[in-house]
Amino acid sequence: MNSTGAEAFLNVVDVEATCWPGSPPPGAVSEIIEIGLTVVDLDAGERVARHRILVRPSRSTVGDFCTELTGLTQDEVDRGVSFAEACRLLAAEHRAGARAWASWGDYDRHQFVRQCRATGTPYPFGRRHTNAKAAFTDVHGLRKRPGMAQALRFAGLPLEGRHHRGEDDAWNIAALVLHLAGRGGWPQDPER
Repeated sequence: MNSTGAEAFLNVVDVEATCWPGSPPPGAVSEIIEIGLTVVDLDAGERVARHRILVRPSRSTVGDFCTELTGLTQDEVDRGVSFAEACRLLAAEHRAGARAWASWGDYDRHQFVRQCRATGTPYPFGRRHTNAKAAFTDVHGLRKRPGMAQALRFAGLPLEGRHHRGEDDAWNIAALVLHLAGRGGWPQDPER
């Protein structure tokens, strides 16, 4: 707890979803196949935990394009948990409903909303979400919102791991959150 009594931990989330070079095949929809989550201790200024949840898609498959982008294969995600179980794990093990969270842009948040509605799964997160891409853009006075890799270069930070791997991207986004916090640019009570 920090001096205001609020928890200083933040969940940084990045998802990977089934994808194609064009439109989805008939009957297929984009579904989350990996959830990367890094816990950041904002008071200590460090990344304190790193998690990965593989999610088994039910209305799509992982094709060559998706594997090339994410490194994930159909065999790998077949060993994952259902989307409903992944949401339960986020709430039970990662305090997703109580803890503030962040993602790079709004894609991840919107993907969860869409998929929860489509499957009847309770939304696992609370209302305190920060769009880290918007915060980075504002703090640095940029005209365009950069991608994560571009933001890392701009901030002089290394890209660790594989880009478009949820676990690694969450870790890298967490580094950008800490960069912003170090400049006094991270919202104390995110409501974005």
